[in-house]
Amino acid sequence: MRLLLVILNTILLVGCMIGPNYSRPIVKTPDNYRYETKDAVDTANTAWWEQFHDPNLNKLINEALANNKNVKIAAANIEQAAGVLIQTRSPLFPQLSYSGSATRERSSESGGSLIWTYLDNPRNSFSVFAGATWEIDLWGRIRRATEAARANLLASEEARRGTILSLVSMVATNYLQLCGLDEQLAIARQNLTSYGESVRLFELQFKYGQVSKMTVEQALTRYETAAATIPQIESQIVQIENSLSILLGRNPGPISRGRLLNDLDLPSVPAGLPSQLLERRPDVLQAEQNLIAANAEIGAARALYFPTISLTGSYGNSSSELSDLFKGPARTWSYGGSITGPIFRGGAVYGQVKQAEAAHEAALLAYQSSIQNAFADVENSLATRTKIGEQLEAQKRLVDAAREYTRLAQLQYDGGYVPYSTVLQAQEQLFPAELNYASYRTSLLISLVNIYKAMGGGWVALAEELTAREK
Repeated sequence: MRLLLVILNTILLVGCMIGPNYSRPIVKTPDNYRYETKDAVDTANTAWWEQFHDPNLNKLINEALANNKNVKIAAANIEQAAGVLIQTRSPLFPQLSYSGSATRERSSESGGSLIWTYLDNPRNSFSVFAGATWEIDLWGRIRRATEAARANLLASEEARRGTILSLVSMVATNYLQLCGLDEQLAIARQNLTSYGESVRLFELQFKYGQVSKMTVEQALTRYETAAATIPQIESQIVQIENSLSILLGRNPGPISRGRLLNDLDLPSVPAGLPSQLLERRPDVLQAEQNLIAANAEIGAARALYFPTISLTGSYGNSSSELSDLFKGPARTWSYGGSITGPIFRGGAVYGQVKQAEAAHEAALLAYQSSIQNAFADVENSLATRTKIGEQLEAQKRLVDAAREYTRLAQLQYDGGYVPYSTVLQAQEQLFPAELNYASYRTSLLISLVNIYKAMGGGWVALAEELTAREK
């Protein structure tokens, strides 16, 4: 037996694995990003959401990481993939089993056979056996299948990291949108109060014949315009609160707020090279693991062309008397080997190989596409941040000019130099300009969230630690 084990180990060591070994495809990456800012700093491995300096946002992200259903589903998928890996690699080891039986039977004696003269009838039969089987993975079929299962497990882990990346980004984005809508709602209510006071004063002046009915209606038009804006903003707030509640693992409901929109600090722009995306983006890493799995499946399929060699053995006892079951004469054993291989299967193995090769080609294209999409995501997010910043500055100048225009128009109207329509025209420009400024400010904050999401980085690992800590 020792000699047999030595021979088997030698066979396994020199045995080859059918199919191609994986090597990462050569990918051409840009040297730099077109819109990379000069003030970028190395913050890709930090908890960037803390740079807003809003404790309430930090609390919501921690809650989402602990309770979000998609994160829990992704964790369950990892457990499932781990189970598949254990099952797939199990044939690499000897498979041990046991069996036992006890029967009592009586046969017919009416046939006149003399055999019953020498046998007990009825008679007992007792047996207990231990068996072992072992498939020698000479061609690497099981090892290739194990390699594919391991890659699928790693792909599931990257999918979970991708889920965490998206979750943190979505929670931050929804929260910032709420802060922006709160600011817009405050602007609308402030304007509504101001317009309401104007309507009240003009109605009094109209009552005593100081202004015309047209002036009252013009003031009322501005009031109702602001009034109509408020329900629209409130509806958007409710929808985003419900969406954020689901991300937090709650039933739909209100969301607490922290700092105001204009009090939130701007996170710094993270620095990074395009080539680093290959190691930082979970979706790219997941696509590569899928490619590794598909590559290994080719070898597992090609190995089906070759024979399967198996060793079997059994050892046990069999007796007609229970008291004699474990005595020497009741001992029984056997061992042997078998070899089976295909001769003609109507193209079944060929079809499996073609499927595996086609799946590998699809996985390769998906990997290349994920890299290109990653580059595009970063370029788009950096460009958006740059251009939104320019828009915000221009919008700030527009708001300042509109406020000054409104102030001067009101002074000239009070002095009797211009009609109220001039004031109305100025207000018509100021109100939407203030709303748009809040919207641009929100977009600028969200653009920084999108940059961190697009670049990936070690912050995903920090979020994973928070997920484990919050359980």
